[in-house]
Amino acid sequence: MMSNAVACSAESRDQWRPDTVPSGPKLDLELYQRLRINMLEQELERHREIHAQQSQLLRAILDSHGWKLLLRYYAIRNYLLPPRSRRWFLARAAAHWGLRTWCRLKAWLTRTVGPAASGDYAVWIAKNEPNAWDLRRQRRAAATAQGPRISIVVPIYNTPARFLRDMVRSVQAQTYPHWELCLADGGSQASWIKPMLRRWARGDRRIKVRFLDQNLGISGNSNAALALATGDFVAFLDHDDILAPFALYEVAQAIEREPTADVIYSDEDKIDHSGRMRFTPHFKPDWSPDFLRSYNYICHLLVVRRRLVCELGGLRSEYDGAQDYDLVLRATEQARAIVHIPKVLYHWRAHPESVAHDPAAKMFAYEAGRQALVEHLKRLGLSGSVRHGAHLGLYQVSYDIIHQPLISIIIPNHNHADVLYRCLHSIERSSYRHYEIIIIENHSSEPEVFELYAQLRTDPRYRILIWKPPFNYSAVNNWAAAHAAGEVLLFLNNDVEVINHDWLERMLEHAQQPEVGAVGAKLYFPNDTVQHGGILLGFAGSAGHWHLGFPRNSYGYFSRLVTTQNVAGCTGACLMMRKSVFEEAGRFDERFMITYNDIDLCMKIRQRGYRIVWTPHAELYHYESTTRGIDQEDPIKQARLHSEGSLFVSRWKDALEAGDPYYSPNLDINDYNFRFRC
Repeated sequence: MMSNAVACSAESRDQWRPDTVPSGPKLDLELYQRLRINMLEQELERHREIHAQQSQLLRAILDSHGWKLLLRYYAIRNYLLPPRSRRWFLARAAAHWGLRTWCRLKAWLTRTVGPAASGDYAVWIAKNEPNAWDLRRQRRAAATAQGPRISIVVPIYNTPARFLRDMVRSVQAQTYPHWELCLADGGSQASWIKPMLRRWARGDRRIKVRFLDQNLGISGNSNAALALATGDFVAFLDHDDILAPFALYEVAQAIEREPTADVIYSDEDKIDHSGRMRFTPHFKPDWSPDFLRSYNYICHLLVVRRRLVCELGGLRSEYDGAQDYDLVLRATEQARAIVHIPKVLYHWRAHPESVAHDPAAKMFAYEAGRQALVEHLKRLGLSGSVRHGAHLGLYQVSYDIIHQPLISIIIPNHNHADVLYRCLHSIERSSYRHYEIIIIENHSSEPEVFELYAQLRTDPRYRILIWKPPFNYSAVNNWAAAHAAGEVLLFLNNDVEVINHDWLERMLEHAQQPEVGAVGAKLYFPNDTVQHGGILLGFAGSAGHWHLGFPRNSYGYFSRLVTTQNVAGCTGACLMMRKSVFEEAGRFDERFMITYNDIDLCMKIRQRGYRIVWTPHAELYHYESTTRGIDQEDPIKQARLHSEGSLFVSRWKDALEAGDPYYSPNLDINDYNFRFRC
């Protein structure tokens, strides 16, 4: 059975089979066959190049010293330890014994020093988190400072003794002293819970306990604990999780920096069942409302101003399982400021019954989350539907299209009639039909191009504009936009091929929202790897693409390749926006003749308070630079690239220094694989 990626690719290219009747622009058979032959020749040449590259790579591996040493190692190993011989069995037993001994030693070391990690994450922790001396300095500084009181709310029900003990001790270990721990036990049957809670309450006046006659569920128990709270802010902590010792100190610092903050959240990681090993850190973006409608990325640690929590009525039992998601949606709707602390302050325990360990453990929670999103849309006056996303815990919001606006699709073109026809042919398969296509002819010389134009002019949806000055991408598109009749503009390269028929709806549903300034799509290279997943501000000192080179079927970093989200910008190869926003932002800056014009425009749009949205639900192939070639091959183009890059960096120096708000400072800005920044 074909993978989805291969199947979609095959379906898309099936449209070019000789026995397939083209459903796109109507051409005579002779022109269609010539374009088809050109396309097949290009496909054949591309596959020859790929084959040559792979053959060269294989030859390099076989000729390498490493490969030769590996073959020599195998020969020596098989000579000394013949497979299935007595010596082979003895060596294997010794290796297993050594491994078990190492695991026991590692477990003992972990038990003596507390939660640890391994590999690159251990290096990141050592370099970025406070050590014992830093924690001591925090305690001294916080002891004399007057900061906000933070009430930590914990619902308890039949919590294992060790989990409960670890949770309380993590709160008592905080370097910030101005806290109170509010515990509500929902009628646990476990015999150790009440005596343990009473003992802690007697030993520390900051610990408050309430015993309920019955289990009211996670929301009811949490609200009972919330009723004990007297602090300025409320932090939500699950009964089997733990806080980093510097968690509340960092929260207090964030509040001091942003006094209007009503919602605060941090990064998080997971700890294993024993509480000895940390893993899977989630380094989150700053406030991203469209990402939140796809996924509860905020999750832990969540801190909300207590006054706001009370105004909202606390947690709602009808959303049990997703009660935190429902609260986050309601709180962020009304918050004056939402602050992200890019530090791991919360350790989420993964055990057999937890969602952290097995997402399918609480199926009801995902339906509750979907319903919370439905209500969220209603409160905001947004009409649409919500369905489950690519995997459990993800959602796809489909907004209703309002009044079916005319979309002006603007496509500059130079030669390559076959490339242009492939693009137009794929657009014709779109389910949204209210569009016009404006083609800007730019100094073409091939006769097939003008034959194609002549036949396109018979269709009233097509307009051919002739650009006579030297090519300037920004000037060409500005000029075409002035001629566009549509309320919505879609800037599109001629070397793209649409994949899904509802791509225009999936972009337009965001572009029509008043708060959204521009919308980008998910683009693939012809080999089904990701070419564009949004623009990453700061990559290589200027800008680059998210997830470049990832497989088409990859979920990406914490599902960011399969979820709608906010980004710093999107490529102009497929970029939609309302015409009014385009004019308000000052259009494309014509000093950026070829490069950086798209991200510069997105930066100007964001500067005016609009959001940029990237959606994975509009998918296209991008046969990049077919028309103008690769800049690196031409010294003149290289010089222009450098000049325009310098202009972009000087113009947006402050934004580049501040960093991309949707990319964590804990990740290497120059690594496509989201490595830790150590």
